[in-house]
Amino acid sequence: MTAGSDPARDVPAASGPVRVAAGAQPIVVVAAGATNSLVDVAGLRVGHAQRVGDGYRTGTTVVLAPPGGMVAGVDVRGAAPGTRETELLDPRNLVERVHAIVLTGGSAYGLSAACGVMDRLADAGIGFPVEGGVVPIVPAAVIYDLGRGGAFRAVPDGSLGAEAYDAAAHSHGPDPWTCGSVGAGTGAVAGGLAGGIGTASVVLPSGITVAAMAVVNAVGSVLDPTGGRLSGTRYGLPGEFDHLREPGEDEVAAWPGATVTSFNTTIGVVATDLTLTKAQCGKLAGVAHDGLARAIRPAHTMVDGDTIFGLSTCVLPFLEAPAPPHEAAPEGAGRNAPGAAGLHDVLAAGADVFSRAVAHAMLAATGRDGAPAYRDVFPSAWGK
Repeated sequence: MTAGSDPARDVPAASGPVRVAAGAQPIVVVAAGATNSLVDVAGLRVGHAQRVGDGYRTGTTVVLAPPGGMVAGVDVRGAAPGTRETELLDPRNLVERVHAIVLTGGSAYGLSAACGVMDRLADAGIGFPVEGGVVPIVPAAVIYDLGRGGAFRAVPDGSLGAEAYDAAAHSHGPDPWTCGSVGAGTGAVAGGLAGGIGTASVVLPSGITVAAMAVVNAVGSVLDPTGGRLSGTRYGLPGEFDHLREPGEDEVAAWPGATVTSFNTTIGVVATDLTLTKAQCGKLAGVAHDGLARAIRPAHTMVDGDTIFGLSTCVLPFLEAPAPPHEAAPEGAGRNAPGAAGLHDVLAAGADVFSRAVAHAMLAATGRDGAPAYRDVFPSAWGK
């Protein structure tokens, strides 16, 4: 199976409104977006670059903001994170917009990939304005994939970051919604299986789009603890994973799983076109971790650096928060925050869409020595 060949991506998510439980209060989901990917959020662009061979098996993925930047928050829950510029996303701090997010392999070495993205943005005059020029704001997070191509120091650098930026900015290279062993997911491993990049989206009845991209490189298992089903598929939209079935008992019994052998980390983004504040983006990132934990068990371990960025492209205006009918709203109320019900739906969708993105990553990953693909280990999941 080649990278980006996840057959689930060709399955319609739904043909009409479907009621999906979201805790005590159900939400109504219409369908996935046009590509069932992160780029369904208006304004976002995605580019991948990777190196395989000559000691390399690693890569970088760039998420570019629309003109004017995007609001961002972050939630870090793993105990071994590798990040850059995350303190700027604290709502108490100055910068309100970021210009790109970098997801990359290479552990802490790979953070240099963000320098190449920063250089490209600066050359284009994009960044936080200061006297004499601009300073591009490029938060980043890394996965641990050192040595998976054979050479420990064969890691992403500024040139690979620039290549991923070019793929996003000029729309050449792999399709931006490609899943599998590409970009930051090139050297990923999840619970002993080949990991990779996955993405998914949903459009709510209000017209708000919520989408996620996950780089799945977890020490934990992506499988249901009672069998071989991918845990993330349980949160699929109707039709999305209907081509899959429970793997045969013989295949499940033959799979030994994996023990902790190194550092790992699952990273990603969850985004919406609804206008949110930095604090609300941080909350969106936090709830997306629920989706991560539903799809990967255990999550947030001492050898994972699980990090998720929450993004808002601010295409759609704030939802009004109407006052109860028996009382007048205080002056200015509802003008700077979405209503509770609307924000609830966005957060609930953010958790589910991240779980689905994890599943798509595993379905599309390419197997290799020491890290077989899910499809190779459980062929009966496709009815074979």
